[in-house]
Formats: sequence, structure tokens, C-alpha cells
Amino acid sequence: MNTSGPAAGQGLRLIPFRALRYVPEQVGSLAAVTSPPYDVVVRPDGLHHLESADPHNIVRLILPQAGTAAARHRQAADTLKRWLAEGVLAADPVPALYVYEQRAGDTLQRGVIGALALSPASEGVVLPHEDVMDDVVEDRADLMRAAAAHLEPLLLSYAGDGGPSGATAVIERVVERLPLLTTTTEDGVDHRLWAVTDPTERAEVESDLSHRQALIADGHHRWATYLRLQQEQSAPGPWDFGLVLLVDTARYPLRVRAIHRLVHRLPVAEALRALDGLFRVRSVEGPLPQALDALGAAAAEGNAFLLAGDGGFHLIDHADGELLARTVRADRPAAWRALDATVLHSALLDDVWKVPDAHEHIAYIHAAEAAVEQAERHGATAVLMHPVREDVVRDLARQGVTMPRKSTSFGPKPATGLVLRSLDLDRGTPASRTPRTEP
Repeated sequence: MNTSGPAAGQGLRLIPFRALRYVPEQVGSLAAVTSPPYDVVVRPDGLHHLESADPHNIVRLILPQAGTAAARHRQAADTLKRWLAEGVLAADPVPALYVYEQRAGDTLQRGVIGALALSPASEGVVLPHEDVMDDVVEDRADLMRAAAAHLEPLLLSYAGDGGPSGATAVIERVVERLPLLTTTTEDGVDHRLWAVTDPTERAEVESDLSHRQALIADGHHRWATYLRLQQEQSAPGPWDFGLVLLVDTARYPLRVRAIHRLVHRLPVAEALRALDGLFRVRSVEGPLPQALDALGAAAAEGNAFLLAGDGGFHLIDHADGELLARTVRADRPAAWRALDATVLHSALLDDVWKVPDAHEHIAYIHAAEAAVEQAERHGATAVLMHPVREDVVRDLARQGVTMPRKSTSFGPKPATGLVLRSLDLDRGTPASRTPRTEP
């Protein structure tokens, strides 16, 4: 793998496209039709909440509900076609790159949305850092194939040089103009979007990115899906590009959070009994924020996890050295072997608890509160994690080493529903009506 970064012209190739966007007059509000990314929605509660927010909420496309997988994907495709025919969604009049801003309190993130040329990890242009689950990729591929659309952008990061020109400089100029849309979602985040159609500005963005290397911050399964669908094609076309949001983290650093595990068929008492002699186990005081502080302090000294689900909090750390030597692969870098996610999956889930890494056994939940609540409701075990540092993630990715699946949660994540990409439209299918610009 190329770990030093691509040469000019061999890096990121970002091209404009005609985005599908909601027509504001046809929906209750833009905020009411947006959603977090599909894998962040807490099911079933969060799914039902979003479905009831507006009959046209994007969750009906990214997480359609039906009796079988084939029926779900067919339903999403039919819904998308119907919304286009009814004018709920419409295509912008000309191809554009899109500047996207998220602001909440002290957090400000800006980036550019476009269609990115796909490349395998071996080319060193787009670096994955996590493994993926084949069944999830297969499901996303079936959905994208049926809908002929990219329904939500991936989050990719790159390091700009802070120069007076380039993608970030264009972004800083564009945000002084009238946006295409503004909305505030229920989590308090303000969102704004602009179209970049000027050929000179687009060329400045594209030239700057052409010698950049990007890290997949969020969306490994969708990127793997893009690559799978591209391989199915016999000729060049819209499947050679994928919908992404690129953020210059030298200017707008990302926030890194943990993704927690919910072990469905493992009560906390049973999980703790199996740890006897293999980990140090201590009860820690709540509430949850205080218990997470205790986890953070323990994680600063080594692998540590917080178990919950029985009304209390149990800190486990100081893993037995012989257990780690026996279960953790020795042919990986030391930084990989020391990851909490590595120890969790190799030692705890695979060996001690003997839990298969399949969706019927383990759920991946971004919010600690939701993980604890679901564990207590269903008699399961929530395994709460401490986030890994971004520099560790990037260093491993540059070595071509992927972390265990769902090891990190980078953010802020782009809201799903503000920008969609139609593959039929990129083939030249005529657009319907055009969303108006909002002040």
C-alpha cells in the first residue's frame, strides 16, 4: 500500500453532480425529513420516532420496513420513484459540488460534498481503518442497486495545508453567500448547504484534492458497497463514483467517540462470572457520566471496559497476560494488539464469552445511554467503550492495518436527507422540478 500519500493527479478525484434534494414546500420541514446515518438510528424506538416525524422522512429510504429483505429494497426503490414523481424530491438544475456546514455550540464543521472516484485501499488514496461485515455490505448493495441511488454521504477526512487557495479556501469564501438551505435538527445542530457551480472555483477544489489522501472516518460499509457495485459493471459509468463529504481536519478537527456493544443473550451476572481470574472487576458509582469518567481513567492505563444492564456499573480492566497472549494475534502491530476493540473481540467475545459476532448476538450502538437502557430492558449486557485517538486510527490505516469493525465513531456525521445522488440522473435521465433556494 502507498502510505506516503499520492502524487499530484493520483489522489482524490471529486466531481460535481446534480443532487436530489427535498422540495421544502412539499414537506413539513427539512429537519423533519432528515435522519442520522442508517447505522446510528437506534431501532426500533428511533426508527419509529423518525417515521412519525414526517411521512417523507428519509428513514423510509435508508431503513425501509417490510417482511423480507427483497421487499424492503423494492419498497425503498418504489418510494424514491414516487417521491420524485410527486415532486417531494427534485434534482438541482446543473451539476455542482456542495459546501456543507454543521454548527452546534463550539463545534463547527465544514466540508465539500461531491462524487468521488472509487479506488481500492491498495492504491493508498482512500484509506479504510475498520473491517466490515459481509452481510451488511450485501444488504446495502441490494438497497443501492434497487434504488439506483446513493442515499447518504460518507464522511471522509484529509489534511489540508492551510494555504490561501484550494478546497478549504473556496469553502471559506462560499459560506459568505446565500445558502441553498438552512435547517436546525432536533439535536440542536444547525445545517447549511451551498452549491458551487462556478467552473473556476470547482477547478480550484478539484486541483487541491488531486494530491490528497483521505481516511474513511464514517461509512466503511457504504464504501465497501460502492466498490462491490462498481465491480459488477462492465463499462464506465456513475457506479465508478460514490457520494462523500470531505472534511479538512487540519482546519476542522473531527470528534472521535466510541461505539458500544449490546450483547443480547448474555446477562450481566453471567458475563461477570466468566471473568473470574481473567480481569479485575470493580463496581463503580453512577450515574452514567460518572461511571464513564471512571472508565476513562482506567483506559488511560490499559484496556478497560464498563459493563451495564443490571442497574449497576462494573469496571473491568487488568486483563490476564496469558489470556491476551493466547487470543490476540501476534502478527499485527503493537498499537493494533493494544486496542480495546481488539481485546474485546479476540479475548472477551470470542474466547471468554464465546459470543458470535453476528447481528442476532451483538448490536453496535453509538449512544451509551441507549446501550444501557436496552441492556436493562432486555436482560442483556452493555459493553461501554472508551474512544481511541484519531492519530492511532490514521497511523494504522497508513500501515494498511484495519481495526476491528465498529471501533470508532467520527463526527459530526452529515445529516442524511439533505443531499442524495441519483445514478439514473448521472446517466442523463431528465430531472423533475427544482428545489428552490431557501434564505
